[in-house]
Amino acid sequence: MVHQIRTLLDVSRWVCDMKAMEYVQKEEVSFLKGGFFTALKDQMHTDMELKPGNNGPSIFAHRALLATRSQIFKNMLESDVCKAPPKDNIITLSELNHEELESLLQFLYTGSLPEEKMEKHVYSLSLAADKYEIPYLQKFCERHMLRSLKSSNALNVLEISDVCSYLPLKETALKFIVKNIEDIAFSDRYDEFALKNPHLCVQITRASLIEARKN
Repeated sequence: MVHQIRTLLDVSRWVCDMKAMEYVQKEEVSFLKGGFFTALKDQMHTDMELKPGNNGPSIFAHRALLATRSQIFKNMLESDVCKAPPKDNIITLSELNHEELESLLQFLYTGSLPEEKMEKHVYSLSLAADKYEIPYLQKFCERHMLRSLKSSNALNVLEISDVCSYLPLKETALKFIVKNIEDIAFSDRYDEFALKNPHLCVQITRASLIEARKN
């Protein structure tokens, strides 16, 4: 009986310890994320300017954080051009509009993005992650596209996965398109896709023929 009570007490303490540890971990993540992102939102001690394309408004950020998140940013910031006085510390990301740049920075500062922003900007963020060598963002985008793969976006996913060399995702998207070829090939999007990506259309055709032979 005494042994059982001790066992129950040990289990109870273990549960309490695990809950406490989980709470501390959540608070730690919140503390770290919140601090960095607050510094960005409140423009605290920013020391560089990021300019989007289409003459959108600039966003001021922190050199040190960007350099730790991207090897390309690190190289750019360490170049002779960016060793000028702070007023000249400008990087232009012409492939992103203001909203896309804002989402990229939010991810770099917090390590995550709300679902609605990922859904809206996943393709542009994938291209940015590939261009600026941000592996964690690449994986984040890849997982999102894999989870959300459907007939209406399969061609987009195939195109982006090809450009960014997401080979497992490309293979999955290709198989999905072959499986749903009638819905996708006769869609309005397919004509535009075919003109832009003839090599991918060849791959779809070949994969469709191989699948047809199996059946």
